Amino acid sequence: MKKIITSKQPIHYIILLILAGEAVFILPFVLARVFRATVLDVFDISNTEIGYCFSIYGLVALGSYLVGGPLADRFEPRKLMGIALVLTAAGGLVYANQPSLTTLVLLYGFWGFTTIFLFWAPMIKATRVWGGISNQGKAFGFLDGGRGLVGALFGLLGVFIFSFFVPSTDVELNTFQQKDAFTMVVYISSALVALIGILVFFFLKSNSSEEKISTEKITKENIMQVLKLPSVWLLMIIILCAYVGYKITDIFSLYAREVMLFSEVDSAKTGTFLLFIRPIVGVVIGFLADKSRPSFYLIIGFLLSILGAVLFASGILGEGTILLFFLTIVITANGVYAARVLYFAVMEEGKIPLFLTGTAVGIISFVGYTPDIFAGPMMGYFLDGFEGATGHHYVFWILAGFSFVGFAASFVFYKISAKKVNQ
Repeated sequence: MKKIITSKQPIHYIILLILAGEAVFILPFVLARVFRATVLDVFDISNTEIGYCFSIYGLVALGSYLVGGPLADRFEPRKLMGIALVLTAAGGLVYANQPSLTTLVLLYGFWGFTTIFLFWAPMIKATRVWGGISNQGKAFGFLDGGRGLVGALFGLLGVFIFSFFVPSTDVELNTFQQKDAFTMVVYISSALVALIGILVFFFLKSNSSEEKISTEKITKENIMQVLKLPSVWLLMIIILCAYVGYKITDIFSLYAREVMLFSEVDSAKTGTFLLFIRPIVGVVIGFLADKSRPSFYLIIGFLLSILGAVLFASGILGEGTILLFFLTIVITANGVYAARVLYFAVMEEGKIPLFLTGTAVGIISFVGYTPDIFAGPMMGYFLDGFEGATGHHYVFWILAGFSFVGFAASFVFYKISAKKVNQ
């Protein structure tokens, strides 16, 4: 295997990588997170039915991770990512016209292909190249923190556009007002995603070292070498548990609406507030991780997730406990986002070869992102099957359980990687 020497990337490279990294998920996920209650009303679907949409996305994504991973080791990221963004934006034209549930399910399947097969592994590989040997925490911290800021700004823009169609934040909207408002949010978001895709295709230029990485031949022996690494198997578990936590943040705005009894606009603002926590956590945890070891802060992230989940599940949060509600959101979000920032930043610590980053990401993601398949229906089952706060409490007990398993896997990873460092 050739020795790979990375060079410093220009500032526009990093900015475009961050913009693209979140823009591709705005339509399938961010809007549904910020406007969860509105989406259910506009499409006249239940939590379980929107969970089916996410499951189809996850099923398509599952195969896309495996095939798209090696693809990222052969072609320039800018081409794959640019095409993915434009195709994803095209799906927004269907989304904006309130399709039937069947069409919505097919649309999410399409998005599972565009956002994963062509996009995911190239983005992770480009980020790892950018971070080099000693700055993986900062690289993934800035990526996820920057993505969080982009997502928050999209959410804020969405709430701003939506509010134009609302006579007052204290009144219930009729179906026509909801549809008109959400349609404009989707159209404008789609246009911005397409624009970012065009910019990425033409201006996210690869440097010479990245081109060398992209043209190396992938062999079965290389893949088997990756599969023999304990860190790869532990990362599958870590990412699976952390991603369940990230998926559950989708219901925070719904919790505000159904349990805290916030208005539709105020519940959307709650979802946007959550998004603004992510960039702060990303940058801070990235710097801290590079001063110690990323896996240590991965452990801290899961512990915070457990604490926040137990507070939500305990039933002490309800109407009249607004301050405690937002404090619990901050605790849970810090834990969830810290784990999300660092689960790929530990690849260097786990001795996964840079040359096979795309392939390793594909293999790890095949298991790690299975919550895309089961998390949506799982949450829908409890939210639709148990009235009011009870369904939410069950969901957060599930978060506590997965966070505990993630904590255990992270602790083992920390111990194993410590032995490798000392050898």
